[in-house]
Parts: sequence; C-alpha cells; structure tokens
Amino acid sequence: MKKVLIVGAGKGGSALLKMFHETKLMEVVAIIDQNDQAPGLELARSMHIMTGNDWRSFLTDDIDIVVEATGDSRVFSELRQACSDHTVVIPGSIAYIIAQLVEEKEQLITTLKNETTKHDLIFNSTHDGMIVIDENGYITHMNPSAEKMIEKTKKQALGKHILDIIPSSGLPRVLKTKAVELHQELKLENGRKIITTRIPLIDETGKSFGAFAVFKDITEVVQLAEEVTNLKEIRTMLEAIIHSSEEAISVVDEHGKGILINPAYTKLTGLSEEQVIGKPATADISEGESMHMKVLKTRRPVRGARMKVGPKKREVVVNVAPIIVDGVLKGSVGVIHDVSEIQRLTAELDRARQIIRTLEAKYSFDDIIGTSEEMMIAIEQAKLAAKTPATILLRGESGTGKELFAHAIHNASDRKYHKFIRVNCAAISESLLESELFGYEEGAFSGAKRGGKKGLFEEANNGSIFLDEIGELSANMQAKLLRVLQEREIVRVGGTKPIPINVRVIAATNVHLEKAIADGTFREDLYYRLNRMPIYIPPLRARKQDIPALCQHLIQKLNQDYGRNVEGITDEALAYLLSYDWPGNVRELENVLGRAMIFMKYNEVKIDRKHIPMLHDEKERNVPSASIALKEENKTLAEMLDQYEASVIESVLKECNGNKTATAKKLGISIRNLYYKLEKYGLDKNSMQ
Repeated sequence: MKKVLIVGAGKGGSALLKMFHETKLMEVVAIIDQNDQAPGLELARSMHIMTGNDWRSFLTDDIDIVVEATGDSRVFSELRQACSDHTVVIPGSIAYIIAQLVEEKEQLITTLKNETTKHDLIFNSTHDGMIVIDENGYITHMNPSAEKMIEKTKKQALGKHILDIIPSSGLPRVLKTKAVELHQELKLENGRKIITTRIPLIDETGKSFGAFAVFKDITEVVQLAEEVTNLKEIRTMLEAIIHSSEEAISVVDEHGKGILINPAYTKLTGLSEEQVIGKPATADISEGESMHMKVLKTRRPVRGARMKVGPKKREVVVNVAPIIVDGVLKGSVGVIHDVSEIQRLTAELDRARQIIRTLEAKYSFDDIIGTSEEMMIAIEQAKLAAKTPATILLRGESGTGKELFAHAIHNASDRKYHKFIRVNCAAISESLLESELFGYEEGAFSGAKRGGKKGLFEEANNGSIFLDEIGELSANMQAKLLRVLQEREIVRVGGTKPIPINVRVIAATNVHLEKAIADGTFREDLYYRLNRMPIYIPPLRARKQDIPALCQHLIQKLNQDYGRNVEGITDEALAYLLSYDWPGNVRELENVLGRAMIFMKYNEVKIDRKHIPMLHDEKERNVPSASIALKEENKTLAEMLDQYEASVIESVLKECNGNKTATAKKLGISIRNLYYKLEKYGLDKNSMQ
C-alpha cells in the first residue's frame, strides 16, 4: 500500500483525499495547508487523518507519493528538491485532472447504478417470466416470475444450462438460427402451459452473444376459457329450458331492461322480442305497476300480483324474483300466469268437487243459471220442495232444465248422501220397465238372473228417484206406480212379498197431463199423487234476460268438452241470439253455441255473428209469404191443440170479466188447473185475483 502526503487542503485536495481514502491501494498519511479552516483539513480530521500547516515535518523517507494540490509552482519546486529519489511528486495541475476524472467516474458509476436499478426493477417486477442465456446456453439472468413458473429458484438456475432447467426450451435453437420466435406454446414439466417469445442477442458486428425468452403463464387463461365455454353451454341449456317452458317467462337486467323472453310469453302477451328486448320493463304493461322494477328496488320477490299486459290487456298474475350473484343484484325473472286459465281450472275444480260430492246427482242450485223473475220463482219453489218429503212434479217444455232441477232438489235435501236414480220412462220398453223399476225374483221369466235382481226403487231406497217423461207410462205401469206412491212398498216381478221403501219421487213431464186425463190416457188419481208440489220451469223465450249468463256458462262447459279456450260472445252475436224465440230452449242454445265453436278458428277467442248458423226463425222469415199458411197448417197436433186451448181460455176469461172461479167452472176444470194454464200460456196476468 502506497503512502501519500497531500499538500493543499482546498477543493482539489479534498477531492483527492476522498479518492485515496476510498481505495485500498493508497494510504493518506497527512494533509497539509497553511489555512487552518481549509475544507480538506476538516474532512481529514473526521477521517482521523493527521493534519498540519508545514509539510516539511511530515515528509519522511517512507512517503511514496506527494501530491502538490496548492497550484503554487514555488511549492512544487521545493517539494521536488526535498523529496528523495523514490518519492513521486505529482504537480497540482495533474492532481486537478485526476480529481476531475475521479469525480466524472463517480457520476458515471452513480448513473450506471441508477440505470441498473431501473432495469432490475423492470426485469424483476414484470408479471411475465424472463430468462437470459449466454452464447453457450448457460443461464445468466432470471426474474422472480420465471422462478414461480418453472418452480426453481434463481440460485438453482443461474450458471446452469437452459436444457437442464427447461428440457423443452427452444432457446438453444434461437442461438443457432438467430431467428426470433413469436408466441410459441410450450408445456413445462410441472404441467403449466406457457406462451413464449424467444429473441437472440446480437451485437453490432452481427455476432450472437446470447438469447432471452419472455413467457406468460396461460394455464389460468385456458381454465378461464374452459369455464367460459361451460358457462355458454349452461346459458344455452337454460335458454332451451326457458324457451320450451309452457309458462310465460321474462327476464330483465339490473337496470330494468328486457334481456330474455320465451315463446309462451309472446303467445300470452302478443309482444315480440323486438318490442321487449332492450326496452324498459314497463313496455308490456297496459294496466298496473311493473313488478320487475319493484323487485329491483326492494331486492325482494313478489308473488300473486295482478295486472294487465299486452295490447289485448290480458289479465294475468305474476311472480317475480330477484337474480342475485355473489351478493350483487343482476336482474330479475318473472313468471306470468293467465288468469283466464286459472279461472277455467277453478271452474273445472268446482265441477269436479260437485261430482265427487255425489256421483249420482251432479248439479246443485248454484248450477242453475237465471236471474229472471220467472226463473227465481221456480228456484225458490224447488228449494222449498227440497226441504219436504213430498212428491214433486216438474213441468215445462223439453230442454228447459227439468233434470237439472231434479239433481238440485236431491242435493239440497236430507237425502243427498244417498243414491239419486234417473229413469227415462220413454226410453225403456214397457216389457222391461216393470222389472227395471221393481226388480224380479229368480225364475220370474226366461233369462232372469239367479237370485233375482233389485229394482231401481230398491236401489234408490232412502234417496231419490227421478222419473222423466212420466206422461209416457202405460195404464198398467201407472197403476203400479200409484201403488208405490200410496203404500210406500213394491213387489218384485214374479214375487208376492211386498218390500217397503223410503224413496222421494221426482217426476217430470212436458205433456199436458190435464189434457191426457181428459183424453183418458193418464190416471187422474196418479195425477193428484204426483201433483202435490208442482213446479213450472219457464221456457227460454220467457226469460231472455238470462241468455247472456247462460251463454257464458255454456261456453265454459263446451270449452271443457271441446278442449277450446273461447272467452265469450260478441255483442252482435248476443243480439242475434236474443232475437230468437228458442223453441228448443236451453238445450237448443247449447247446441247452437257448440256448432258455433266448431266453426271457429283456433286463434279466435270470441263467438261472433258469422260463427252462428242461421236460426229457424230467420229461415221462416225468408220463406215467401205464400207458404206461411202452409207452415201453419203443418204444425203438429199438440201445437195446434195448445194454440186452440189458449184461445178458448182467453175467450171464456173475457166473458167472465176476468173472474177465475167462474172461468174454471164454465170450462169444467179445477181453479188450480186454470192457474197453471194461465201461467203456461201467459194469459191475462194483470187480471189475476
């Protein structure tokens, strides 16, 4: 180590002191300056280096180098003379140049350190992995991202050949070819997938001095792509499910904009995707508040909200629920139910309940449609009769609903939990009717069942038996029926033992029994037994105000029978129906509505005038007037007799000045029979006493 003496502690001397103090090759023995306040002296004292004002006392033979830093040529000459031959004296100008070079070196070193720090910061902080090799393929640099991807530390990799660390690396090939390789896919030994770019390092002479690789881990990207693919598949599957659902479904985003609807929604509301997708949630509402917006605001589901939707203002019930993913509201989904369908199902359920309640008697008074005064009188009479055990006689034209009344009377009586037996007296031959009604004993006739058989009266014991078309019974059967009503017992065919029964008889007829009695075809004593509680059911022409309600009821019934969804009838069609007199009564009305529904297209929801076939009255109005007399002459005998009977009663009533008792006496009929005929023909209602 060389010993140095510095003469001069100014700026130059201070710089030399710093330079020599930092190097291990030189030892500063002392620094000299005549000025005790020189900066170099202060710096030397802090470094524990000797200081002084006279260099002579410090110049010894063991001093190797004397640096003259005063810039005074006289001092330099004195130093050269005083120093021995082995001591080197460096003049001040040279010392200054050396100081400048040292200072510049320090600046360059500082700059280099800063740049190196920046490069290292970028190299080590980038998310991409980086590996640098020299011209022989040995790793010289590797950043932390590369360590993480290849799962080997820098200590393990530096100085090792690249193929020892990454056997499948393409860097040796790049060293050889000097060609850049962009975005190459590579699978590492640990299973990671990377995308790498390999670049050769070439100097200005074209010589390769290494190569480096930049690579990105795409394992997560591949997994994410697979997840996205799965999400797309799930979305496609969900959309397929939603589109195939019979329920009307709509979905909106978190802002209330429509993003998805299904065909059932379009069918129900009449709105297409173009009218809903991307539009506000209120786009489909014709009356009511948007439940989508309410759910988006409250983040709570809504159930059973009623509103009207679409241009046709379909009445619906909606259920809406929020769509929340990881606590974040993403939208809402709504399921829409057509109320008309619910009402139809409710009606079917009510009907099913009625049938379950009693398989024999299907109807109750709730099933009798009518608010007209004539119909209300008949219903009140029937309800009163249901509470008594009396035999009931239902009178009225064919198709007015006599059997419906019989069902209702049975279900309103205390016999409703027992059987209700129906017998059409005109539909069973006389030879079979007796055995059907009263049963038979074994061997009573050829082909009789072994052990005999119960008759319908026995089957109906404690219940009710409905004898329809009672006026069609033969004289023999009338006599046997009279015995049943009088004695409350029956005798089976071929038997002798009477069997007691407790049956309420409900009879019905559209025959004028009084006229039949006069003609000798119906027993008068049986008539009085049956006629204890007569109920007259008015024809439809006498209660036309009930036609709208009847139409609605019959349309619902026909919808079930035909599998249709007709909603009602137009005003024009209803007016046409009201203009007709309905000789076939409610049965004819049902027939006309049924035919109209058959002629309707499936997209039509209301019966219009064009669907209704031409009615009989209108056909007759179109017949030439010359044939009207012939039509009158072609009336049935019963119709002409009714017309003649009504005219005779009206004439006699006028002769007796409206006195009913005198009229009945003159006609030779009972006062009760007269009232029935007056009511039947609608004669002189205002003069009844």
